[in-house]
Amino acid sequence: MSGGAAWGTGVGVAPYAELVFDADGDPAPGTGTALDGMEATDLLVFAHGWNSEPRTSTLLYDRFFEPFPYLVGPAVRLGYAGVLWPSIRFADEPIPDFDPRGPAGALAEPQFGTALDPDTRRALGEFWPGRETELDRVAELLEERPQSRAAFVEFGALVRELAGVAAVSTATGEDVPAMFTEDVLEVCRSFTEAVVEAGGHAGGAEPSTDGAPSTDVAGLSIGGGLRALWSGAKEVLRQATYYEMKKRAGVIGERGLGPVLARLAAHRPDLRVHLIGHSFGGRVVSFSLRAVPGGARYVKSLTLLQGAFSHYAFTDRLPHDKSRGGALHGLQHSVDGPVVACHSPYDTALKVFYPLASRMAGDSAGVLGLDERWGALGHDGVQAVAGAPRITLAAALRDGLPTSGCVSVDAGAVVRRGGAPTGAHSDICHEELARIVVAAGRMGR
Repeated sequence: MSGGAAWGTGVGVAPYAELVFDADGDPAPGTGTALDGMEATDLLVFAHGWNSEPRTSTLLYDRFFEPFPYLVGPAVRLGYAGVLWPSIRFADEPIPDFDPRGPAGALAEPQFGTALDPDTRRALGEFWPGRETELDRVAELLEERPQSRAAFVEFGALVRELAGVAAVSTATGEDVPAMFTEDVLEVCRSFTEAVVEAGGHAGGAEPSTDGAPSTDVAGLSIGGGLRALWSGAKEVLRQATYYEMKKRAGVIGERGLGPVLARLAAHRPDLRVHLIGHSFGGRVVSFSLRAVPGGARYVKSLTLLQGAFSHYAFTDRLPHDKSRGGALHGLQHSVDGPVVACHSPYDTALKVFYPLASRMAGDSAGVLGLDERWGALGHDGVQAVAGAPRITLAAALRDGLPTSGCVSVDAGAVVRRGGAPTGAHSDICHEELARIVVAAGRMGR
């Protein structure tokens, strides 16, 4: 693995370090000790979500951290750390503060339709190294959009190979997500309908003359309208990368970041740690709590920005299965402060695609019939946790946050920009959200 922890790499705040992990959670040389000599009372640790390359993540950290020095009290000396882990962003997933804008200030429309643009194709090669042959064929199918069932069957088989689904199920006995096992045309049809719902248009169907997306998807029939379903096929490929990132994020948090921070706490017992995560990065920092030793109180706050994992993660009893709790149940008590879930109704990645993909990863037959059990924390906040308040961003900034436990903050007042297919999912660089982190960590003036 190349790279390592670095001081002051492209970020305007100081002191700053980067914590670099590979897909198995192993730290790069220097990552385990980079923070030992940092002069700080409070350490902000931010884990990015989907990003194709480290420079995009560093740009995110630079932008998000910028207001913090002016927000904290005089007794607070901040240190900053950015987590770098192997993830991927398709080029048509807009980041409002970073991506090009059109003449009216709106985010530029993707120019490649269902085809993979060069940046995404290169990023996929880095995400799945050694799979160039399969990726070349996937790219060819998405560009040509052949109208045959055989082409879709071939595409589905290639995506399963890339995601390593067969190997995972054989080796570990895990259930295979239904999106990899159900009829590929029906899966692509479901995702094509989701593309339309998210504000895009089907790959073979052009937008209407008034600019509204075509919604004539449900009536497509085999042999008559398969070309449009390649929009859904591209989403299946995207969801395959999300499936892989979801697994990686948990591993990196529990086996990588968590132990690094536990070792740091043993070396620097007075250092106050504040965890921040965006999208799947929220999963990274949340799963790092599994490595917090019993009784340890060094994690002082956890702020999740559009968290891409279940809104039931922290519950002791799942509403639809009382015999089980969420994947992180009870871990909010490992935080000596609040767990703040910022969510937005304008996040179509989590409103539309996350529940569909989660439903397809469930153990029920079929791919239709969404309900609240598949919701994402970044869409509607923490669910099924007793005593967890739900407040607006304005109320949180005016009145403060609870000193412990879970709290959901509707950040839709600022997290609202972005185009199809992901909406406002990456619209997180706002001073208001920085102030939420400061309030959660009790670092304010």
